[in-house]
Amino acid sequence: MTGEPVVCTVLDSPLGALTVARTAAGLRGVWFADHRTPPAPEALGERDDAAFDDVAAQLESYFAGELRSFDLPLAPLGEPFAQRVWAALREVPYGTTRSYAQLAAGLGGPGFAQAVGRANGRNPLSIVVPCHRVVGADGALVGYAGGLTRKRFLLALEEPAAEPAGRLF
Repeated sequence: MTGEPVVCTVLDSPLGALTVARTAAGLRGVWFADHRTPPAPEALGERDDAAFDDVAAQLESYFAGELRSFDLPLAPLGEPFAQRVWAALREVPYGTTRSYAQLAAGLGGPGFAQAVGRANGRNPLSIVVPCHRVVGADGALVGYAGGLTRKRFLLALEEPAAEPAGRLF
């Protein structure tokens, strides 16, 4: 952790409560109530419901099918390789999917697929950094820290925008 003060809130969503944390530098995390890797209590800081109007508005617009790309400053904590994976996830277009192998190839080679999977699973910015757009090599829905039901929901929400050549699910 850095020494920056962290504030948090809980936002309602169609997928249940989302715990959201940020510093002055940007959004630190968006976690589901039953997230596979929940934040440590000290990662959340003080509660400040008024500090998240921009996040709440963008999430609401996304769930309404109006927002395709989040425009929020991001400041997730993670190792350099994980940061590279999360940056690559932000490049996966709305309404499309990529396999772990495709992401790995873009990051240096197919041998990185398992490392990409681990970093993807540790993404602290669910929904905002679209790790739900990553699927198995055969298009199967695999792994999602919020659960496969939520992953299906998010992919279905984005599906109307998908072009047939970009779909893997």
